[in-house]
Amino acid sequence: MAENHYILVETICVKYNIEPVFLDELNDNGLLDIITIKNQKCLHQNTLSDLEKMIRLHHELEVNIEGIDIVFNLLKKVNELQNQLTQTKNKLEFYER
Repeated sequence: MAENHYILVETICVKYNIEPVFLDELNDNGLLDIITIKNQKCLHQNTLSDLEKMIRLHHELEVNIEGIDIVFNLLKKVNELQNQLTQTKNKLEFYER
């Protein structure tokens, strides 16, 4: 596991001006995966995009943790449906030829 792909939770909290408890709540609800490396909590850098969305939902729209979970589940479902639609369109085009 490459440690350079992980960012300290403390650093994230300072950069985004958030409390560590917010990240802990996201982790407890399965929205983030906080891991411990050398006794320090860290997040993988690939999760920053989703984290930024969660922060905006929470701060700008005042959506609670449960609401964020619902939004992300709905976005995941929409993405899955879009992928299925694309696959169906590709199959249809194949048979129309």
